[in-house]
Parts: sequence; structure tokens; C-alpha cells
Amino acid sequence: MSQTISGEPEGEDEAGLRKIIHVDMDAFFASVEQRDEPELRGKPLAVGGSSGRGVVAAASYEARVFGVRSAMPSARAVRLCPQLIFRKPRFDVYRGVSEQIRAIFRDYTPHVEPLSLDEAYLDVTHDLKGIGSATRIAQEVRQRIRAETQLTASAGVSYNKFLAKLASDQNKPDGLCVIRPGQGAQFVAALPVSRFHGVGPRGAEKMAALGIATGADLAARDLPFLRTHFGSFAEYLFRAARGIDLRQVRANRERKSVGGERTFFENIQKSDDLRATMDQIVDIVWERVERTGAKGRTVTLKLRYADFRTLTRARSVSPRVTDKAMFARLGHALLEELMPLPQPVRLMGLTLSSLLREPQEHAASASGGQLSLL
Repeated sequence: MSQTISGEPEGEDEAGLRKIIHVDMDAFFASVEQRDEPELRGKPLAVGGSSGRGVVAAASYEARVFGVRSAMPSARAVRLCPQLIFRKPRFDVYRGVSEQIRAIFRDYTPHVEPLSLDEAYLDVTHDLKGIGSATRIAQEVRQRIRAETQLTASAGVSYNKFLAKLASDQNKPDGLCVIRPGQGAQFVAALPVSRFHGVGPRGAEKMAALGIATGADLAARDLPFLRTHFGSFAEYLFRAARGIDLRQVRANRERKSVGGERTFFENIQKSDDLRATMDQIVDIVWERVERTGAKGRTVTLKLRYADFRTLTRARSVSPRVTDKAMFARLGHALLEELMPLPQPVRLMGLTLSSLLREPQEHAASASGGQLSLL
């Protein structure tokens, strides 16, 4: 277990700052499979489809040594690691374990914001047990997760969400990192820009061509420069390079849409590949629609091109989207209208919005925000 402890973030009553923990399970899907099938422990494992158009949804740390990563085409993963073992996703099992973990979180604070099945923010500025130390709470939460689920989690502790998320990734797996007030900008300055949420391999390449390799390099660029090269993404990059994030941890947010998006390991442009990706997104998003009981009228397609420009197209129906086949038809129709694409895309997403939830169908709404496909 690795730790970086740099002191305790001050409480809101002392500095007007929050105490935020970001908990991220280690290789969650793959770790659950290795837990439930002990003979897989220590072996390179991928959760996902093994067919020609399959995609790796999660990879064990043993597989990552070979370069296997989530969102990678399964065929490429096998070339990198010929001994790779595949298991199909078992989302019902993962959801059950996720609920166990969230129950642990709620013992310490009602302010829990799930991001996906395997990660969440906790605001413990005023914790239910009166512990007072976010670091001690993070240590205790990780110990309980291990004892109750036989899985490991990494955690980051800081005074805002952006820094807490960076910290949770600092000492993975099974690690803890604390970034205290006054240290955020310094911590970010030393990081490669590829560590920033939303900056993938292609984004990092584009930044490198502009002479931007680290957070310090990014902080040296002014906002007009960033807007010229990164459009609407510029404001986020400008704040992130300075360790600034004013977002609150929001529990039980009112759901305005149900959706998912996928960032590709390699940019894609071929029509057949885009259609196959659409089918995968439809399958997983519609499962979420059924689980939440959400009923909606508007389907929105989101594409992010290789140059970071983002395009959205939407279509509404009346009275509502009634089944998966209709959802798929609308998604494919939006995609077909745009093809052939002028350049490759690095991200595709699909959402159902203008929601009209039926009163009795609300139990699953606490499961968090937008679905992570990875």
C-alpha cells in the first residue's frame, strides 16, 4: 500500500475550503472477476468482447503491463498480450458490489456523488462520525472496502474535486495521496498533461506540438491562446492548470439525461467502425434507461473530432422513445446524416433526454450521473 501524506486539508470553518475524497476502485471489473474466479488471479485478464469488433472494457494490472488498456480494440489487445484471458461483463454483479461500497460511504457522509460504478466523490467537511480528518476517513473507508468486498481501492484527499481525483490516481493501485491547501498549483505543475481528465493520447500529442508537456507549460499559456487551439475546452484547461475547481459534491442530482460516451484508443473514421460503435453504445445506454425507469423524447448524438471540435445533433419524437429498437434507429439516423465524416473522431456519445420518469420508477436514480462505458 503506497501513501503520500502531505498534511490534512483545512476545514471549511478555518479556510472556507472543503474536505473532498475521491475513491476509485482498482481495475474494478477485472478485480471482481479475479475475486470470484481465483484461478484468474495473477493472470492478464480483460473484461469485454473477444470478437473481431470487441472492445476492452477493463483490464487487470497484469494485462496493463503489456500495454492493454480500456477502450482498446480486443484484436489489438490480443496482439499485445497473446495470453490475454477474456471474460464477458457481468454488470449485475458489478452493480451489487458497487452498492456495498456506496453503503460504506454513506456511513461517513450523506454527500456522496457517484461518477460510475467504481468511483465517487465524498464531501466529508462535516462527517457523520465526527472524525474530523479526511485522511483518516479515507484510510478507514479503504480498509472497510477491503474487509467487506475483498477488493482494493485508491483514494485522493484534497480541497476540491479536480485535485482529489488527480490524487486518487497518484499511487494506484491500493494507494492514498493527500494534497493540502497551498499545494494544488505546485502539484499540477509537475504532472504531464495526459493526466488531466479529458486529455487523451491525441490531445496530449496536439499539446506537445504546441510545446505543452506539463501542467506548468499549460499554466504559462493565456486564455486567448488556449481558446484559439482548444475552443470551449480552453476554460477547463486554464483553471485545471492552476488547480482551480469550484464544483460542489452533489448527491442525488436530478437526472436530466441518461447516456454514455466512449473515447477511442485510436481515432476512427470508417463508416462500418462508427456503426459498430453506435451499436455498442446503444446496448449499454439502453440497459441504463431500463434500470432507471426513465422515459424520454430526445436522442442526442455527440461526436468529438480529432481536433477537439465537438458536434452534437438531436432528434425529438412524440410522445416518447418507447423501446430499444426505436432508440437505436434514432441514434443511427443521426449518425448517417453526418457521414462521411470530414475527419476522424476521438469520442462518440449518445443520450436520452427530455425525461418523463414515471412516479413508481425511481429506485435506481440514486446510482449516479452519466454512465461510464469503460
